[in-house]
Amino acid sequence: MGRAFEYRKASKLKRWGAMSKLFPKLGKIITMAAKEGSSDPDMNSKLRTAIMNAKAENMPKDNIEAAIKRASAKDTASMLEVNFEGKAPHGVLIFIECMTDNNTRTVANVKNILTKHGGELLTNGSLEFMFDRKALIEFELKDSMDLEELELELIDAGLEDIEAEEGVVLVTGDYTSFGTLTAALEDMGIEITKANLERMANSPITITEADQADIDKILERLEDDEDVQKVFTNIA
Repeated sequence: MGRAFEYRKASKLKRWGAMSKLFPKLGKIITMAAKEGSSDPDMNSKLRTAIMNAKAENMPKDNIEAAIKRASAKDTASMLEVNFEGKAPHGVLIFIECMTDNNTRTVANVKNILTKHGGELLTNGSLEFMFDRKALIEFELKDSMDLEELELELIDAGLEDIEAEEGVVLVTGDYTSFGTLTAALEDMGIEITKANLERMANSPITITEADQADIDKILERLEDDEDVQKVFTNIA
């Protein structure tokens, strides 16, 4: 089993636990994608990806349509995508991606969560070299698929790795290859089920179960915050 699959498995277990947390975050991404471009997913690749990921998490169609409609509402606030970097106890590093209409509020909330649990907010850019940003794309494994052939066809599109497990194929590439990889798969007639830009620690660490319990408290508090979209750590 490859590192990317292990990472995705762990992140799925740790992140987006409850639908009450997940759907508003997905809705915000859809709204901003539609606000920044066309409300037609066929004309807006960012919106198309956001909708695809929402469907992969079983977000109801009505919720998706409502999120798209909010983009044209006059009272819909403009959102800013911001990242924060922090240090937690036990040598754990945390990279936090947010979407907010009030950066001052978000900074204060993130800083408060970290400091209350023995961590600290770091200067932006401190952890950039500690995480590799990757494009991770998933689709269903079909009996007719030849992974070796797929690998050869996707190399020019920026493929770094391709793996299959439990009926799912995971394609990994550098984040700059996100567009070329998704386009290449669509040209092959492959229906992508999920596509994201993720941050993977290039020097992951292992911690004890007791230490993990401490970190889980921080992660849960961060993920409860409505402005926090994704949280990444350097835990293996």
